[in-house]
Amino acid sequence: MSDWNFADVWEQIAVLQPELPAVLRGDLARTWRELDERADALARRLLDAGLGHQAKVAQYLYNGPEYLEALFACFKASLVPVNTNYRYVDAELVYLWRDADVEAVVFHGSFTEHAAAARAELPGIRVWLWVDDGGAPCPEWAEPYEAVVAEPVAGPVRAAEGRSGDDLYLLYTGGTTGQPKGVMWRQDDLFSVLNRTATVRYPEDGTVADVAAVLPPVDEPRARVLPAAPLMHGTSAFSAFGGMGAGGAIVFPEQVRFEAAVVLDTLERQQVTEMSIVGDAFAKPLLDALDAEPGRWDLSALRVMLSSGVMWSQPVKDGLLRHVPGLLCVDTLGSSEAVGVGRSISSTRKSARTAGFKLGPDAQVIRDDGTPVEPGTGEEGLLAIGGRGPVGYYKDPEKTARTFRVIGDRRWITPGDHATVDLDGTVNLLGRGSSCINTGGEKVFPEEVEEALKLHGHVADAVVVGVPDPRFGQMVVAVVEPEPGGTPSEEELVGALRDHLAGYKIPRRVVVVDSIGRAPNGKVDQRRWREEAARATGRA
Repeated sequence: MSDWNFADVWEQIAVLQPELPAVLRGDLARTWRELDERADALARRLLDAGLGHQAKVAQYLYNGPEYLEALFACFKASLVPVNTNYRYVDAELVYLWRDADVEAVVFHGSFTEHAAAARAELPGIRVWLWVDDGGAPCPEWAEPYEAVVAEPVAGPVRAAEGRSGDDLYLLYTGGTTGQPKGVMWRQDDLFSVLNRTATVRYPEDGTVADVAAVLPPVDEPRARVLPAAPLMHGTSAFSAFGGMGAGGAIVFPEQVRFEAAVVLDTLERQQVTEMSIVGDAFAKPLLDALDAEPGRWDLSALRVMLSSGVMWSQPVKDGLLRHVPGLLCVDTLGSSEAVGVGRSISSTRKSARTAGFKLGPDAQVIRDDGTPVEPGTGEEGLLAIGGRGPVGYYKDPEKTARTFRVIGDRRWITPGDHATVDLDGTVNLLGRGSSCINTGGEKVFPEEVEEALKLHGHVADAVVVGVPDPRFGQMVVAVVEPEPGGTPSEEELVGALRDHLAGYKIPRRVVVVDSIGRAPNGKVDQRRWREEAARATGRA
């Protein structure tokens, strides 16, 4: 059996290639040696503060070098990192950090006011480390992060209990449709799952001794990975883990707010080879910028653009491929709980249709009894993946039992996505059962309708919700954000949808808004739009 631990691997990489870049941001080029030393210093400070084995440390941070250093430090000291959504209001922060049993927080100065409010409610947090980002000054109850990581220490730093593949990585997910829940990954399981599709592959049952044999010679090019979405979400974190495992450099734009031109400038300047995004929410602004100024950016180094989590439509992929002919657009189907369910790959040689994925080797579409749905029958089932996966949700045995199910003699992870399977094995994602709209006894999956709406040339974004209806129980309503300069009529959109959807799936009303207002991870506040749609249609 393997016993992979991220800190063991990254430390070995730092030994083998100490002067190669590990983090690139603007003029900053931090080497693997510097990354390792700074993480050692942070790990030592956390242990000296009395944090015990697998104590929880929150990263309340924008993307940047400090986020990676804090992760590395936690893994070194056998502590558990806790991702924190920096868009949360005070009550949500308190809930998250209380639920996670957080004992230390690393936070950007811009969040000082919110951190102070949470501190008043959570006296059990013993360490607060302030990262200077030009926001508020360091409060008296916090320590300057830079002073801590600049302190020389003897490394590598380890907790007295040592490290193992059983050490956890805690990834909190959700929050727009319910309270966030912490997905518990054993590091060995997560490393092994990510390794299956990595550009630099480690032996399945290997050890840290294999790192030297796996890495290319130091004079050969390394991956340069730009995670465009926040590292607090799994898509970006996992892509960063892959880049670091390959001995590459993680690249950040100089500004934290996503702006297409700035990202494209960074891709060109840093010769980025791989980029992770979250569907059309990121891809469409990139394509719009490229269309507006064709030829401005040299993106010839970019080989892979990977997306996960929300829809990445075929027309947008095709548009990107026109500007970057050598690009592979890799659209992955999965979640924080279920990594590697399926994928589709588009290139100039072959374009994959929207929401059509080939299942991974451990994934199936199953019935409630665990038997597989027969391909080509059109029967709807649950997406499920077996094999390695998380051990469950932190402190929530009921949700764990619902999602991590033992059916027959096998454990399946079933996040709740419904799908059908074609004869050729392509899985067609319908949507999450919890968001399913029941109209007149028929089930409508909002994601399916949203995908069809976004194929219209004048639709920039769309959300589909169900509102109360006295006759049908629920009525399908679309909330549409139009492209600049074009506002399609309700009749035009409904007419276009008739070519793609059965009549009962077509929205009975269309509400046009200025902006859908997606979060940095590409997701939307479903509750808000259900309420807005209900008011707009007189169903509130």
